Amino acid sequence: MSLPILCSLVAASFVLPSVHAASAEQWRSRSIYQIITDRFALPAGAPTDKCDVDAQTWCGGTWNTIRENLDYVQNMGFTAIWISPVQQNYQGPRTAYGDPYHGYWIQDATKLNNKFGTSDDLKALVAEVHKRDMYIMVDVVVNNVMATTTTPDYSKYLFKDASLYHPYCPIQWGDPNSEQNCWLGDTNVTLPDLDTTKQAVISGYASWIKDFVDEYEIDGLRIDAAKHVNKEFWPTFCGAAGLFCIGEVFGGSNVGDVAQWQGPLDSVLNFPLYTALTEGFKIPGSGNITALTDTLTQSKQMFKDTTLLGNFLENQDLPRWASQSVDPQSMYNAMSFTFMYDGIPIVYYGQEFGFRGAGDPKNREPLWTEGYQPNRATEIMTKLNGLRNFLVNKTEWATAEAQVLTSSQYGIAFQKGDVLSILTNIGSPPQNDTHIAVASPYDPNTALTDIFTCNQWVVGAQGFVDTEYTLGGQPHVLVLSTLLDQSDLCNGQVVTSQGLGKDDSSSNDADSILMSRWHGVAAVVSMLWFTIW
Repeated sequence: MSLPILCSLVAASFVLPSVHAASAEQWRSRSIYQIITDRFALPAGAPTDKCDVDAQTWCGGTWNTIRENLDYVQNMGFTAIWISPVQQNYQGPRTAYGDPYHGYWIQDATKLNNKFGTSDDLKALVAEVHKRDMYIMVDVVVNNVMATTTTPDYSKYLFKDASLYHPYCPIQWGDPNSEQNCWLGDTNVTLPDLDTTKQAVISGYASWIKDFVDEYEIDGLRIDAAKHVNKEFWPTFCGAAGLFCIGEVFGGSNVGDVAQWQGPLDSVLNFPLYTALTEGFKIPGSGNITALTDTLTQSKQMFKDTTLLGNFLENQDLPRWASQSVDPQSMYNAMSFTFMYDGIPIVYYGQEFGFRGAGDPKNREPLWTEGYQPNRATEIMTKLNGLRNFLVNKTEWATAEAQVLTSSQYGIAFQKGDVLSILTNIGSPPQNDTHIAVASPYDPNTALTDIFTCNQWVVGAQGFVDTEYTLGGQPHVLVLSTLLDQSDLCNGQVVTSQGLGKDDSSSNDADSILMSRWHGVAAVVSMLWFTIW
């Protein structure tokens, strides 16, 4: 099946009535494409070679150009977008860290950022998103405003009384009290910290967010720096908004530190899973699958609802995956995990092109340089979205609890609903002596179909599925064939395998095209490294 046909089938496979101010229950079924407004798309005819990420300034993206390019997002099967903050940002001379092209340097929250368009432009974007039965999530900054001094003019902000802000102090990291009461940033760009225990701040923010959501018909909020605000603030704020709130609790591998924020907030971005996936799958790397399984076990114990967590491999504050891992198969496998395990999958724009920015500002590349052309990664995303959209629309898959079936130094296998995912960290080089044997819950001779190849697998003796990697470490997502037959995925394309419980198909060599984008020669070096190691 060609990718354009597949895209059309994916888009048609998941249709919901337009609902605004969506709940956590409704967001659970969605997949999200994250966009920095300034870097996603340009107006027609604008030069495409003028965006220097190191310059840390505006490159020309707007709400209108997002609206005009929504086909690109929807054709990959995404059912929601998350856009960078829309509120007015710092107005003044260029700072030591450039201009506020990213949207996170808030000045007056009650005003829109005129760099990205007008009120009518934002409303037109939202209307087009809803017309497509998609949701829109807007990034909001509540913890702080922005200044270039520790003694700013507070009259320019929503809250104009200095007594509503904490006194300046630099954060002592690791001290929760300091993290909530002191100022983010530094003395070049300071971020004056609001005292969100003050009733004037609580009521002022509640009034603002209710009006904002009502006027622009927003479906969900991503909350920046959520852990820097006292927990008691969030139920009132999100209650006034009346929609799904997912918070950024930036951190590492400690599940407990992040899990405590699900409750005050509907959900959080799953930083512990991100850390575990990088440890388990990036190449070169430790291949520490045990860290991943430990994180999954702890998450089930500590989070209130793992099916609402935001799963991701990249975002605007982290190094791009391809800057850490030179083998594209590592991303395909890790990305398949974020779609097929519990949680809401989130893809940061440009991940599909193997962008390699190692950190801010290099990880905020313009997307238009790639021409929005499909490739192996977009094909995989489209298939993952197509399957997930079908499952959440036709079954109870979204609320089903994933179960790890087996793990080893080579990878992990888990089941969620009637989907068996077998993912590996061995990378692209063929491994003749490597395999993952999975004890499935299925009877011998049960037919499964791999959504990536549309090849049929047959469960072997005692319910085992045995995956060999003589063709390299491709991800395998296997679905009961009788279930998949009810979808448009693999329609009429299923190829019967000759082996019992294993895939004997030929490799899709489209990876060789993308491999050149993932460091070129470095990818070959990685293969040699893996063989030696």
